Amino acid sequence: MAQRIRRFGIGQTAKMLGVLYALIGVVLIPIFIIATSFTPGGSTYGMGFAIALPLLYGIIGFVFTAIACAIYNMVAGWIGGIEVELAEPAA
Repeated sequence: MAQRIRRFGIGQTAKMLGVLYALIGVVLIPIFIIATSFTPGGSTYGMGFAIALPLLYGIIGFVFTAIACAIYNMVAGWIGGIEVELAEPAA
């Protein structure tokens, strides 16, 4: 049975993806620290940025997801939403 996603809740979806992006930022901290250890001159800028990275990723992920959801909701109102097919769980 095909069903459509008519709209996304902007706040909840943006909050969820903002947290996911922040977690991705946490995973990337070691990679960023290793990369900055190879910079000439041993810049301390890299360490501060590595710590701020999850917060920046989370904020940017929240803002752009909210914008994308608002645009999706507007377009889905015009032409319909994304069609998905759902199956009943096997007993």
